[in-house]
Amino acid sequence: MFEDYFRQYALLIIFAVAAVTVPIGMLMMSYMAQFVKIRPSRPNAVKESAYEGGMPPFSDRPARFNFRYYHYALLFVIFDVETVFLFPWAVKYGVMSSQFGFAALTAVLVFLLIVTFAYVYAWRKGALEWVTNQ
Repeated sequence: MFEDYFRQYALLIIFAVAAVTVPIGMLMMSYMAQFVKIRPSRPNAVKESAYEGGMPPFSDRPARFNFRYYHYALLFVIFDVETVFLFPWAVKYGVMSSQFGFAALTAVLVFLLIVTFAYVYAWRKGALEWVTNQ
C-alpha cells in the first residue's frame, strides 16, 4: 500500500527536491566563486545605484501613477482568462460534442454570456474610457 503511494508521488518529490536544491546550489556556487576570483567583486557607488534609464532618480519615494493603469490591467486579466478557458474548449469541441451533445455548447454559451455582460457593464460604467467626460 505505502509503496504504491510513494511510487505515485516519487516524481513530484524528486521535482520538489530539485526545485529547491538547484537554485540554492547556484547561489552558493556564485558566492564561492568570488573567493576563488572567478567572479571578482569590486563594489562602487555606480554599481550599487538603481538603474533609472541613465538618469539619477529625482526623489526617494516612488512616483504616483494613475489608477486607470491598474484598472486596465485588471480588465485585461479578466478577459485574458476568458481566452485561456475558451482555447482548450475550442480545441476539444469536436470530441466533446459527440460525447455531451448540445450541453457542451450550452455551457460555453452561458460562460460567454456572463463575460459579455461583464464587458457591457464595464463599458457602461466608463471603465474603458481613458479620459472621463466630467
